[in-house]
Amino acid sequence: MAKTRLLDILGAIVLAAALAVPANAADGIEAKLQICGSCHGKDGAPGDPTIPIIWGQQQAYLEKQLREYKSGDRDSQIMSSMAESLKTAEIPDVAAFFAAGNWPHHSDDGAAKSPPDAIPTCQTCHQANFLGGSAVGGTTPRLAGQTRAYLVEAMQSFASGERGNSGDMSALLKGLAATEREAIARYLSGL
Repeated sequence: MAKTRLLDILGAIVLAAALAVPANAADGIEAKLQICGSCHGKDGAPGDPTIPIIWGQQQAYLEKQLREYKSGDRDSQIMSSMAESLKTAEIPDVAAFFAAGNWPHHSDDGAAKSPPDAIPTCQTCHQANFLGGSAVGGTTPRLAGQTRAYLVEAMQSFASGERGNSGDMSALLKGLAATEREAIARYLSGL
């Protein structure tokens, strides 16, 4: 909890600094989004493994998440502030910008090589190769190669009900033990 609070405070400071940059400092959506690199990584690889990779992520998923942060359906002081600073009409452009980026390669030495028993259930929405996309209106995220720490944290948030922006995910993950969720994360992070 203390780490989350500290990240929220630091994010608010970074956001305030970004919003203070004069409008003519740079042009275009890319310039406006430079601040995102401070958490999500300038090259697409976040420095903190609990922060998700968003470069190369599914566009429809990114757009959905930004809309949910903006509306309050998903909660994070940092991301809600960032989304609130965007005009609604800018959200598709922001999502397209990050979706067009290259998914960064990272190594996970502790990744599992064989799929755990629950993996077929995950494939129903996230697709056979876990690149997400076409199921559920195209809003399912890529999981292949996402950081293990982020996956574990996200699954725990769904399982505990802390993250409630997908009833299906919450119901599914509540039914899995923490060890099963860890096994899924170990496998997906290595893809």
